[in-house]
Amino acid sequence: MHLEVLALPLFLAWSCLCAPQQLCHPGDEFLGRCSSRSAHDETPATCTELNLGYCNDLGYSATIFPNILGHRSRLEAESGAEYLLLSVIHGLLNGECSPEIRLVGCSVLASPCRDSKMIKPCRSTCEALRKDCMHAFEAIEMAWPYFLDCDRFFAANEEGCFDPLSGLKARQEVALSSLSPEEPSTIIQFIYASNAQMYSLLKRTAAKCSHISHVYSIGRSTEGRDLLVIEFTDNPGHHELLEPEIKLIGNMHGNEVLGRQLLIYLAQYLCSEYTLGNQRIQSIINNTRIHILASMNPDGYEVAASEGPLLNGWTSGRANAQNIDLNRNFPDLTSIFYRNRRSRHYRIDHIPIPDSYWFGKVAPETYAVMKWIRSLPFVQSASLHGGELVVSYPFDFSRHPHEEKMFSPTPEEQIFKQLARTYADAHATMSNNDTDRCGASFYRNRGIINGALWYSFAGGMSDFNYLHTNCMEITVELGCDKFPSEAELYPEWKRNKEALLSFLESVHRGVKGVVRDTNGNGIKGATVSVRGIRKDVTTAEDGDYWRLVNPGTHILTATAKGYSKVSKRVYLPHNLNKAGQVNFVLEKLPVEPDIDDHLFPMADSWDRFDPYNQFERHGEPVVTEEGIERQEKPWWWNYFSQSGMSSPNWLLKNV
Repeated sequence: MHLEVLALPLFLAWSCLCAPQQLCHPGDEFLGRCSSRSAHDETPATCTELNLGYCNDLGYSATIFPNILGHRSRLEAESGAEYLLLSVIHGLLNGECSPEIRLVGCSVLASPCRDSKMIKPCRSTCEALRKDCMHAFEAIEMAWPYFLDCDRFFAANEEGCFDPLSGLKARQEVALSSLSPEEPSTIIQFIYASNAQMYSLLKRTAAKCSHISHVYSIGRSTEGRDLLVIEFTDNPGHHELLEPEIKLIGNMHGNEVLGRQLLIYLAQYLCSEYTLGNQRIQSIINNTRIHILASMNPDGYEVAASEGPLLNGWTSGRANAQNIDLNRNFPDLTSIFYRNRRSRHYRIDHIPIPDSYWFGKVAPETYAVMKWIRSLPFVQSASLHGGELVVSYPFDFSRHPHEEKMFSPTPEEQIFKQLARTYADAHATMSNNDTDRCGASFYRNRGIINGALWYSFAGGMSDFNYLHTNCMEITVELGCDKFPSEAELYPEWKRNKEALLSFLESVHRGVKGVVRDTNGNGIKGATVSVRGIRKDVTTAEDGDYWRLVNPGTHILTATAKGYSKVSKRVYLPHNLNKAGQVNFVLEKLPVEPDIDDHLFPMADSWDRFDPYNQFERHGEPVVTEEGIERQEKPWWWNYFSQSGMSSPNWLLKNV
């Protein structure tokens, strides 16, 4: 009896050694990780010459089949989705984590063989790679490859593993030792990015700097492309009290592509320089909430990019896929302003969108940007265009409808001029009188002009920002060439980098503060006015406000419906390099009917947005017969679905 009990574990141990390895874990075959085989299919493990095209630089010459994934031969390994992934991963990740991903992946597909035994790659190498490169896969919405499972296919150091990156590390050390020591710097690839590449770059940048950045979508274009925003701040995803919010928008006209590229480069630059310890960039990001919409018209860009820079992209792709010019598609609030500006009792800021606007054709891109503008307390903004070299500022629509070129200032003409000057003066050539222009004459203006004085048009985004919200937006025309050659991208970045950074810093001017009640609670929707300027700003959710004013003495007044009115005299010196803080405490008063009631934004007017529910944000999800919601396949799926092999569902997230 005792002999039988002793024999049982010996038999089980022998049977484990002799039995064929289980190649498929439950569910793995469905995911495309392997295929089930019977015992008689098994091939004895033998050392063989390493002859895999993408894996021949591993530093050893012999591998073993069947390999750790169950591939029985070189041909079977080359026919698998794992090998296909390693062959295209450099392009999918835009060069990031390359060649490290390929080398470590190859060490699993073709592990070294010694004395007919497999030597597994080191788990510590795999774990370090996953930590450094996981964000790159998340950026393109790809799952971490199953065959890079550090616990499953890798071994500990004490088990006699090998480091597949040792040769690469040695070569890198030799290369670095030959370089003279310099300060670390940001590396940007100055080439055009397709829409897919732009989304990938922005997502990878946000993942790389997740402590200061994240991406979010404000909607979709006519053809269903994401309107993707990348945000930079020290507390991503949240508005912080008294921290100003600023936005930069590019590619509103799809064929004006330089601004789109500059904003992609700016996002990469902010992430990298913050990480490298650039104090100026850290100060900007720690004290500002920056939102960058690199492409407002990705559909138009697709059309323009198909022609390329040789045809200069002058007209093709300007409009969206509905043939709507997005910078003529916003509500015309400027006409309402001109009609009512002489009435003392008519409010000329936060003008509601007239219901009649919704009966026209509203582009989904316009709709998405309007909701975005209304949802955040933006202080200032810049929209990047092309076709001239100048900064224009509101109003863009002439105060006389029959005058195409007529000076049409806002109540804050001097503030707008200062904003425009900030960008133009920091640009390498924009404010120079001897700079070649593109046909228009701006030499007397040193690179800035009132929009309507240049040429008049209604329905523009800048006028809408100013008359519907607190936000002050300028339009930056970046140059004559709307679609410059790739050789011009780096010189244009150098010309515009300082201007972009100076514009971000310029939001910290004027005054800011909080309007509270006597209990210390912030008052949302209170108005803050400046004597002599007939344009008020309103407070945000927590009662904070920002008011761009030039240096000098100003009288500020805060008031809200049902509260007292408080005024303060403020002096802002010329050498002040940050916004002065002016807080208000308002006392509760009994509400009495007043002729001035309509001076305050009413919920039933300003808050009426899309009253006829023209735009459904989300359709019903598509559900399969099994009750599972069908997921849209990512853009890279075609690499694998058209290869004829079983689909690698293990690359899909949430599967």
